[in-house]
Amino acid sequence: MKCTRCRASAEINLRSHHAAFCRPCFILHFQRQVERTIKRLDMIAPDESVLVAVSGGKDSLALWDVLIAQGYQTSGLYLDLGIGQYSAHSREKVERFATAHNIPLRVVTLAEEAVSVPTAAQFTNRVPCAACGLMKRHFFDQYALEGGFKVLATGHNLDDEAARLLGNVLHWQTEYLAREKPVLQPTHPRFVRKVRPLYRLSDLETAFSAFFRGIDYVVDECPNSAKATQLTYKDTLNALEAKMPGTKLSFVQEFLRSAQPLFVAPDGSAPRDCEVCGMPSFAPVCSFCRLVQEVERKQEQRQTSLNPQPTPSTDAAALES
Repeated sequence: MKCTRCRASAEINLRSHHAAFCRPCFILHFQRQVERTIKRLDMIAPDESVLVAVSGGKDSLALWDVLIAQGYQTSGLYLDLGIGQYSAHSREKVERFATAHNIPLRVVTLAEEAVSVPTAAQFTNRVPCAACGLMKRHFFDQYALEGGFKVLATGHNLDDEAARLLGNVLHWQTEYLAREKPVLQPTHPRFVRKVRPLYRLSDLETAFSAFFRGIDYVVDECPNSAKATQLTYKDTLNALEAKMPGTKLSFVQEFLRSAQPLFVAPDGSAPRDCEVCGMPSFAPVCSFCRLVQEVERKQEQRQTSLNPQPTPSTDAAALES
């Protein structure tokens, strides 16, 4: 198999693109795909500062790597979710990458700033992924604002976009479909632009980019994602992709071109400031702060049940004895 571009021996075959690449040509292909996506959709201006949300996995680190290579002003944000060795291992990968590239990195430990994901799941009715997503959105918005960044970039790739789109279509989540875009413009002065520069690049392509570029990343999936519905959607799409290469890209691109403009976010009152944290919210207290308050309340209830206060009669009996 020959490289489509230079005719050298190819190392990767991209059936969806009807192309094969050697290592140098694939790296060039990957970087050009990201560059064209950013420019075509006006994701990032050359003089804008970018906060890159990094998890330690291949997608976010491959994104950070290509943004650095293209000269963007970037800083990293890592959220330590408190998921045992998985979080410790992930944090190590991110810190090592930031040090190697001499790029600023902010590490936020959820157990110190609010509550860890396992604790949130334990004391509420939310599944871990739901609690995790809620807290990520809050801290991404908060630290992008506090750091004065213009753009927040995440490493969602084509497989992520197609799986989320499939789930939203199956359940006709019209409010989510209205926001199903690779660029989300701020709807409040305290929000920044959110972009997904990898949305046209597959899971396979981000993996090869990380491997070819020598990026050390966490290979294991988050232990909380084992039963996630998103994985079922991905398996379904992978089966279709195996028989009809290009299905995922066509599904996402045609939705964005033909269907997405038909969905309109519901009208509603403008968000107010959360009474607790000050971030935008449609309720007096935002969902994140309500989550933290619920956990704290239930922790106190448990502590009280484990260490009940002595009743007056018990005190009297103790004195008489």
